[in-house]
Amino acid sequence: MTEVKTIKDVSDETWTEFKGLAAHSGVKLGVFFKTLLESYEKKADTFWKDILEGKKILSDKEADEMKTAVLAVRKEYGFRK
Repeated sequence: MTEVKTIKDVSDETWTEFKGLAAHSGVKLGVFFKTLLESYEKKADTFWKDILEGKKILSDKEADEMKTAVLAVRKEYGFRK
């Protein structure tokens, strides 16, 4: 016997579309849900890897200059410390 889970706040339109996508893929809802989660995790990991380990868009000198400028602006009246 399978265990039934409940997902709150899913509209009828969304649920119908989800079931249709699973049927179109030829898999059961649970398998389709797991596939979506795995796909999301892979894309999230790739995204952060690109951000954290990707090519620099600023040189170290430009980054230091920007940091200095930001710190100077934050010292001006009206910015919180």
